[in-house]
Amino acid sequence: MKKQISRILATTILSASLFMTSCSDDENNSNKSTFVLDRENLKGEINDGTVTLESGTYKLTGKLIVKETAKLVIKPGVIIEATDATTDGLVRYIAIAQGGEIDVQGTASNPVIMTSSVKQPGGWGGLVICGKAPINKGLTASAEVSELTYGGAISNDNSGSIRYLRLEYTGYAYNSEKEFNGLSLFGVGSGTLIEYVQSYEGSDDAFEWFGGTVNAKYLVAFNGSNSVGDDIFDWTEGWTGTGEYWYGKRTNAGNRGIEADNNSNNHTATPISNPTLRNITLIGNGDTGSEPQAIKLRVGTNVNFDNLVLSNWKTGFDIQHNESLAFVTAGSLKATNVRFDNVTTKSKGTNTTSEAIDVTSVYTENANATGAGNGTGIPTWATGWTRGL
Repeated sequence: MKKQISRILATTILSASLFMTSCSDDENNSNKSTFVLDRENLKGEINDGTVTLESGTYKLTGKLIVKETAKLVIKPGVIIEATDATTDGLVRYIAIAQGGEIDVQGTASNPVIMTSSVKQPGGWGGLVICGKAPINKGLTASAEVSELTYGGAISNDNSGSIRYLRLEYTGYAYNSEKEFNGLSLFGVGSGTLIEYVQSYEGSDDAFEWFGGTVNAKYLVAFNGSNSVGDDIFDWTEGWTGTGEYWYGKRTNAGNRGIEADNNSNNHTATPISNPTLRNITLIGNGDTGSEPQAIKLRVGTNVNFDNLVLSNWKTGFDIQHNESLAFVTAGSLKATNVRFDNVTTKSKGTNTTSEAIDVTSVYTENANATGAGNGTGIPTWATGWTRGL
């Protein structure tokens, strides 16, 4: 009897094991993609399943689009290097379409790097993410640098997760009016995780939000090349997320630390751009460049800052247009705990008819403000995985 019971138990365990293995295989098969991965020729559309970049270097030879229901996973230490676009005229960039996902799994000691074989600003496009969160350009719109749809009504939309990513030499320009940023966030939802990302020597904005609700922590930007001319951080079209621990530095004659809009065609379009930003350090290059402002707020944007260090700028806060000025008057557009270091003019305002307006009420000072964590110095959280600082 005991032997019979033992045989029955063994058979039961084996059957259960085979069933579990079969389920696991089925699950793995369900995640397989029809995309053909070629390490030396990374481009095309990922239309289904999960594609994983495991290790080493992958050559980006055109645009790589992650479509709805598909997922791109990038393991720690992976390098994606865009090849020279002048060889064939194909623009190199990576874009996540609505319903697609990206999972960047970098670490502090082993970040993921997206770079270019052309080691200068504008060597390739950059990373574009398109979500389904609200924008104020319409229910949906078409992204300017990928022509993918973005926007919608899903505030907590999830486009994936990004941790410890360095974007280098981005900003490829189609023309003077159409060029890539380092990281472009089009209608990205709050279900998306963005932490520890650096833009290094991009030719256009380092980071730009086009509406959406996504939050972003531990962002770094460095611009030193003379061919870098635009802003470090930029938002428009109704972004309402939260930003924490941003460190932006330029040593060239480029533009602002932050340029912020609501909607240039309709200053009162809703949702109103109204992010909450805490623990920010912006370092400029004095009175150089065409617009050496630390922060330019205009065309109806609102914002709430706290713990802000502004160093080495001609102007601290430059606030323009009646709609944004109204938020200052109402007390909702404000910056508390601000430390000015070598800033010539702390604030100035200009209404829609170009009249000067006193906006000194926009800020309160605190000489002990720490900004991104270490005043004007490099914050400890930015060491090891970044470059150029």
